Amino acid sequence: MRVAEACFEDYEIGSARVTTGRTITEADIVIHAGQTGDLFPHHMDAEWCATQPFGRRVAHGTLVMSIAVGMTAGDINPRATSYGYDRVRFVRPVFIGDTITVHAEVTGKSDNRRRPEELGQVEETVTATNQDGTVVLSLVHLYVVEKRREAPPQA
Repeated sequence: MRVAEACFEDYEIGSARVTTGRTITEADIVIHAGQTGDLFPHHMDAEWCATQPFGRRVAHGTLVMSIAVGMTAGDINPRATSYGYDRVRFVRPVFIGDTITVHAEVTGKSDNRRRPEELGQVEETVTATNQDGTVVLSLVHLYVVEKRREAPPQA
């Protein structure tokens, strides 16, 4: 990780980044189930899953979301903070052994409603695909970002 300061004005609509791949493992699913208490058989019971339409265990949507968002966190921007996530969709199942790659693109900018002179909001559309290029997750990550402050006039 590195520190990469960027003010609201520095974000450009259309700028994008793509991660390397990350393979989802059985350990990922078991640890996430233990941390969240989501022990549904869809994630934990291979025999039961064999009788279901997917035929095998499925990774938790929240696990895929956590990993995908974490994969985009390569730089630390002290001028921005995560405000939350909108339009989260678990589009297709992710299975043990699937490898996801994440594409993040700045798709919106606006002034902060409460402090428009000081802060802006940046929307970044995040899409995760599996090894076949199939979209498995889509969301919009919202950031609150400081605006550039003008230097005080010199006397």
